[in-house]
Amino acid sequence: MSASDDFQDRMLALGLGRVVEKAALSMADYIGRGDERAADEAAAAAMQEELSRLDLRGTVVIGDDESEHMAVGNLVGNGTGPELDVAVDPLEGTTLTAKDLPNAMTVIAMAPKGTMTQVPNIYMEKLAFGGNVPADTVTLDMDPATRVRALAKAKGCAPKDITVCLLERPRHMPMIAALRETGAAVRLITDGDIAAVINCAEPESTGIDMYMGSGGAPEGVLAAAAMKCLGGHFYGQLIYRSDDERHLTRASGIRELDRIYTRDELVTDHVIFAATGVTDSSLLRGMVRAPGYLQTETLLMRSKTGSVRRMSYRIPRARS
Repeated sequence: MSASDDFQDRMLALGLGRVVEKAALSMADYIGRGDERAADEAAAAAMQEELSRLDLRGTVVIGDDESEHMAVGNLVGNGTGPELDVAVDPLEGTTLTAKDLPNAMTVIAMAPKGTMTQVPNIYMEKLAFGGNVPADTVTLDMDPATRVRALAKAKGCAPKDITVCLLERPRHMPMIAALRETGAAVRLITDGDIAAVINCAEPESTGIDMYMGSGGAPEGVLAAAAMKCLGGHFYGQLIYRSDDERHLTRASGIRELDRIYTRDELVTDHVIFAATGVTDSSLLRGMVRAPGYLQTETLLMRSKTGSVRRMSYRIPRARS
């Protein structure tokens, strides 16, 4: 039996939802407290603990190398069940959590062994848009202005009706200027580009038509996993700022350094994806910290069925 045949994603999905819930709940005493490192480590430890309860033999292929708990190469699960690739961001938005700003969440994806591309912790140029237009409507080979015009034409609207989301970074200023010259609206975010990419899959409800710009490559693989579940499109190309980063990429097993990856090349088989809100976003409600309870909202998706489930979880909170 192949790893793909043994991937009982329906049985694992709810357990995976519990993993991100546990990581988010561990943030109850870290939101707004200013300690990024402690928050990240607490989330990673909680995620590892909950994964140890699941029947799987997982290897972390996308992880948090600053954490002993969820570093790349770590084995997770209870040692029984299928061999799986595991991609995690125990706390997407450490700064957002520390400052109690929107868009922080805990994230995990899981797929059969050998089906998720292992990328180094460098930058990736990203492009994402919804599945309501063909995949080749917009490509990374196009300049930003051409992307806007192409997407507008495919959607039967004017460029001014397109909204593009980017990370607010100095490196993106020329791109932002070019986008605004087309008449498109630009929505800037400080961090949290996984949620921003996911929002592109449902532009009618989120108001975001397209995501572009450079950000972390590991987050790009997680975003591709989410878009595979939602039927949206994603492209990514690794960016090198030094020879050391090229060497690091070769060491990870990648030979085509300048390759433009599609969603299905980054995640080649069925995948399950789960995320729990830590702070509020347009994607998920953040954790509610009431005197008597904690409450979370979790997004759980399976690419095999295209199912999307939202779960609200409330747990009593011990009074101090």
